[in-house]
Amino acid sequence: MTQIGLPDGVRACLFDLDGVLTPTAKIHAAAWKEMFDSFLRDLDGDGFRPFDVVADYDTYVDGRPRADGVRTFLASRDIELPEGEEDDPPTARTVHGLGNRKNELVLRKIREEGVAPYPGSVHYLEAVRTAGLRTAVVSSSANCKDVVASAGIEHLLDARVDGNTAKERGLRGKPKPDTFLAAADELGVAAGEAVVFEDALVGMDAGREGHFGYVVGVDRVGQADELRRHGADTVVKDLAELIGEQA
Repeated sequence: MTQIGLPDGVRACLFDLDGVLTPTAKIHAAAWKEMFDSFLRDLDGDGFRPFDVVADYDTYVDGRPRADGVRTFLASRDIELPEGEEDDPPTARTVHGLGNRKNELVLRKIREEGVAPYPGSVHYLEAVRTAGLRTAVVSSSANCKDVVASAGIEHLLDARVDGNTAKERGLRGKPKPDTFLAAADELGVAAGEAVVFEDALVGMDAGREGHFGYVVGVDRVGQADELRRHGADTVVKDLAELIGEQA
């Protein structure tokens, strides 16, 4: 399947959303920073160490389910909070409260800024479907359906496995491969017949642990070497490169 840059025998493509199909990773990173900086300022005063929108985002929250991202980042700062409940208000100083505050910020930013897909990703989705492959979006976000609809790419995706799916089915989030395996199952293919497309290091880990046929790392932020170390078979800056187009 040289025309779409994938090995022979592939039957399905499993795409992460944020940073792969849409530039919403930037929106998520900005929301995490706004939420954590406000929390840390209240905790430590003006001398607080801000959330790093690159290093902290990539290491502790990118690609993880929301509550896991809160826990992982707080643990990096030796901060413990009660878990709270999933419906905690955004003002609650709990893991779920902070997560809900971040989600509130994301939804506001999406409403205000809108979502447009990466043009190269749209071209690639069209190419793989023309080649007869099935497609799915796999995201830890509970807002995946709304983002896909806002981006206008619903018609290019055969299945969706997102944060809501994971909650309903008890699927573990990345770096575990559960959500990608569920998507492959929905498309009726074995893991070895599916390709994972991810920009997050935990997504690479999920692709490797799930024994998928091929893993494509999408490097939007200059971490190509890290993506390879975490299991990428190939790394591109934009999916258009796989079909010989310029990003």
